[in-house]
Amino acid sequence: ADIFLWRNKKISAGALGVATVIWVLFELLEYHLLTLVCHLLILALALLFLWSNAATFIHKSPPRIPEVQIPKDPVLDFAQALRFEINRGFAVLRDIASGRDLKKFLSVIAGLWVLSIVGSWCNFLTLFYIVFVLLHTVPVLYEKYEDKVDPLTEKAWHEIKKQYAVFDAKVLSKIPKRPLKEKEKKKD
Repeated sequence: ADIFLWRNKKISAGALGVATVIWVLFELLEYHLLTLVCHLLILALALLFLWSNAATFIHKSPPRIPEVQIPKDPVLDFAQALRFEINRGFAVLRDIASGRDLKKFLSVIAGLWVLSIVGSWCNFLTLFYIVFVLLHTVPVLYEKYEDKVDPLTEKAWHEIKKQYAVFDAKVLSKIPKRPLKEKEKKKD
């Protein structure tokens, strides 16, 4: 939260700078992730190899290269948490697809449709960068101008509620609904 609210300006600016460099590398310069990783590994291995061999000539100690191993427990914890979240997502999708809540179904369909339109405008990396920049700017701007934003948000929310009421009266209320007991009898 401190990074997004710019409490530590150096870290926040550094994170935004690194994200911008990554976006420029991959999007504007059309550099690829696998190529970047390989080039960085080549550079690191070459430097360590040269330093290890040159250390004997300049009478310095060679670099101490630590043994790196991935611990088992954090990986299993991460996999278990990921599995839990994926299962929860499947449960939500199943609940929506079951036909019990029309409003939730329509809101998910509308959200996915908007997301697909935004996705057609730009690729995933650009979308990720835009979200990252928004996460670094919107909270600090909201904190600074909270007294001006809240009344506008309240007015917008009331207008959305009014428009939804009109949509509900004209469209959603006209859709026939079967009682839940009839659905269960037909399943049997």
